[in-house]
Amino acid sequence: MENLTLTNGENALFEPTSFKVKAGNVLTLMGPSGCGKSTLLSAIAGHLSPAFELSGEIRLNEIAMNGLVPNQRRIGILFQDDLLFPHLNIWENLAFGLPKSVNGKARKETAMATLSKIGLTELTNKMPPEISGGQRARISLMRMLLSEPHAVLLDEPFSKLDKALRSEFRAFVFQQIKSKNIPALMVTHDEDDIPADGSVLHWPWQSSLNKPRGV
Repeated sequence: MENLTLTNGENALFEPTSFKVKAGNVLTLMGPSGCGKSTLLSAIAGHLSPAFELSGEIRLNEIAMNGLVPNQRRIGILFQDDLLFPHLNIWENLAFGLPKSVNGKARKETAMATLSKIGLTELTNKMPPEISGGQRARISLMRMLLSEPHAVLLDEPFSKLDKALRSEFRAFVFQQIKSKNIPALMVTHDEDDIPADGSVLHWPWQSSLNKPRGV
């Protein structure tokens, strides 16, 4: 991100901000409610509301994102809610995330291989309301990763999980990002969400540097 800011009419949500995230790393943006964290993620993903105007440059793998529609950006998003389709079973939900280039039987085979990889094959034919919140969170993450994103946005993805489950799922998410070697940008209110080896920008972002946690 280079000199990035968002305005709503004459009002800027934040001053021009620049930062970068390396492959396999997680950069966390901390800030109060209403400072523009989630709006910034929407802008990066290409879903910015017409009420806002973006200035500055967003680049991913040296490609400018500003003029691209969302499905051309190859940016995955993980939200607070799992957003699984209630009318599809678990393997069908996973298969939905696959690129169109994966055809026919290969779609189910890939979904099944993913369930096996994360130790949840028993969920294959279950419907989303029939499984636990932690299981739904894992399926949602894997569905997003099956779309083969080149970067990941994390919009407070742990906030609706209980404390014990949050710690377990948090570690799972960071491990997947590292193993895929893709950059991730996370917004959160909780200092505990910041990975030990990650970097964090505290509000106001434009006066901060990418620093390891605790610095």
